[in-house]
Amino acid sequence: MNILIKMKNNGKAETTIHFTRKALQFLAKHADLNNPEQVKQFIANHEVSNHYKRNLCIAYNKYLEHTNQTWNMPLYRQPSKMPNIPTTAKLNMLISHAGKHLALRLKISMETGLRPIEVMRLKVKDVNFETRTLQPATAKNGAPRMIKLSIQTTAMLKAHISKYKRTQHDKIFKGTPDNYGKLFRQMRNNLAEKLQDPTIRNIRLYDLRHYYATRLYSKTKDILLVKQQMGHKKLETTLIYTQLLHFNEEDEYTCKTATNIKQATKLIENGFQYITEIDGTKLFRKRK
Repeated sequence: MNILIKMKNNGKAETTIHFTRKALQFLAKHADLNNPEQVKQFIANHEVSNHYKRNLCIAYNKYLEHTNQTWNMPLYRQPSKMPNIPTTAKLNMLISHAGKHLALRLKISMETGLRPIEVMRLKVKDVNFETRTLQPATAKNGAPRMIKLSIQTTAMLKAHISKYKRTQHDKIFKGTPDNYGKLFRQMRNNLAEKLQDPTIRNIRLYDLRHYYATRLYSKTKDILLVKQQMGHKKLETTLIYTQLLHFNEEDEYTCKTATNIKQATKLIENGFQYITEIDGTKLFRKRK
């Protein structure tokens, strides 16, 4: 379609172009694209979420603009709801069940909060193995950021790049964000069926991003840091994570004791929180 070429020439993101193509092909199967009222009626009667209906309208609106046609674009608003925050145990279970390539992508999503599109855009040059950090190309014109990786994930990433002989400007992973999501859903549903646990089916790929943000705020109580690390443009987008602080598994702590100022100082420097004193011994704890 000429409209897709125009979008590419105007610098639109590949994912936007991809969705617009799919949406217009889908609408064309069920309605005449040159009959806005017919398209509007089909979208209204189609049994999907308001969020998806809104995206169909946005894609169709691009077609009308390209063909110099107009319509009264319907407004579909998605009801606001709190994000689902999976437990660490459930996410580790999913990662253990995934194949090697998918598991690596999921570990990165879980540890960094990257959007699926940002994971799939990662290039070798975005990884600093000495500092174990990522500097991803941020989607949605968000702020640039640097995010820490665990030792295990860094080693897995290094092995993957070496095995597939990726060069500095190569993408680390092959495929698209849609493909990443499809593989995740297949694996997730397989695990849910295997364990006879329907709650696993409720975990979305994007929930790994919510998990990261909520844990980061829980640990730091620094909403501006969370905003920066998530690549958000607006603070309002980040504020929702201040309401999601309760993790069932976070009732577990590492406990330490101190009998003098030097020991207590060392514990505080390592993130331990003073709790109380019993028989002259100070008790400290830190979340696992």
